[in-house]
Amino acid sequence: MSTAVDDDLWSAIGDPTRRTMIDLLLSGGPGTATSLSRRLPVTRQAVSKHLAVLDRVGLISGAPAGRERLYQVDEAQLARAVAQLSAVGATWDARLRRIKRIAETIERNRHTRVGE
Repeated sequence: MSTAVDDDLWSAIGDPTRRTMIDLLLSGGPGTATSLSRRLPVTRQAVSKHLAVLDRVGLISGAPAGRERLYQVDEAQLARAVAQLSAVGATWDARLRRIKRIAETIERNRHTRVGE
């Protein structure tokens, strides 16, 4: 599984409404634009646009269901997003540890010079 950062994927996840939609689909199972719009403070048209973005990056997939499409979360793609987030988090943790060590060294050196 690749952990290279996918900017399109993170741009899609970056929107709070889309994250809520993913949560709703995960907790409530597959849904349509109409069923999701009843649970969100946005119009059905806005929900459809958000669903299109999520579908384009592969986080959800839709199948025909009468006059609408029934969407569900693509768990493999969601797992890929989680792996990316974990990798980015680990990278930043390592950077912050290095910054802390540098700051501590500077602080020790400053105290050593003051005490001379």
